[in-house]
Amino acid sequence: MKKTAVVTDSNSGISQQEAQELGLYVLPLPFTVGGQLFFEGMTLTQELFYQKLDEGCEVSTSQPSLGSIQELWDSILVEYDEIVHLPMSSGFSSSYASAMMLAQEYGGKVQVVDSLRISITQRQAVLDAQTLIQAGWEAVRIKEYLEGVKMYSSIYMMVDTMKYLKKSGRVSPTIAAISTILNIKPILCIKGAKIDVVAKARGIKQATDLLIKGIQGDLAGIFKDFAGPDKIWLKIAYSLNKAAAETLKTCAEAAFPGHHISIEPLSFTVVCHAGPGTIAITCCKKLSRL
Repeated sequence: MKKTAVVTDSNSGISQQEAQELGLYVLPLPFTVGGQLFFEGMTLTQELFYQKLDEGCEVSTSQPSLGSIQELWDSILVEYDEIVHLPMSSGFSSSYASAMMLAQEYGGKVQVVDSLRISITQRQAVLDAQTLIQAGWEAVRIKEYLEGVKMYSSIYMMVDTMKYLKKSGRVSPTIAAISTILNIKPILCIKGAKIDVVAKARGIKQATDLLIKGIQGDLAGIFKDFAGPDKIWLKIAYSLNKAAAETLKTCAEAAFPGHHISIEPLSFTVVCHAGPGTIAITCCKKLSRL
């Protein structure tokens, strides 16, 4: 049986320490903060990231360099026979395309997966890959499986401020200003490679209700054949406002009895575009019985 390693990037929210504990490898995403280069989870900590945002520094992210990917793959293949590489969704980064191009030089030893996942849903795909390896699956089969279930994942997200959506060009300055005055909080839905504004809430209470309704709609729709607690993951994610995430979790537990619902922080890449105070609820398909 081949010895297979899993590689992902820090958009998954998996820290370097956790990666070591799980036997995974994580490429830290580069961030430019106020003109200086940092690496997520290494030189860019949670405290520093939010401090710089609060100070109004320009923060942007980019994909890992081909050189850093190649260096990591080469070091792994000294010990392993093959690699499952899980970058963030191709819909939101060119990391997948770059890794696919590089993988052509490795004669099938590296399988690059486009799971169409970001942040905590990407994290779950990584953990699923690790579970499949432990069950004896090889890289090609893992890639086929994860890409086969890539559309069975949803994220509903409340953005607390329009400031960062305005910066990214998703809303005009006028709409952002009016929304701030009226305390309007947009609800975004991420499915596959698409991100859409699906609703607008007046205040956080209504936003919480709309997040729950979004998941309820999916459980009655795309997830209807496996909507039970043993067949899907439900997770809460947040940036900075953990109290709002706890409230959302309480509401979700009442709406979806029997589900174990965890709370995890959003990755920096998401926060760069959505901003602090964002909360989200996600659902994705659990592994079928192996």
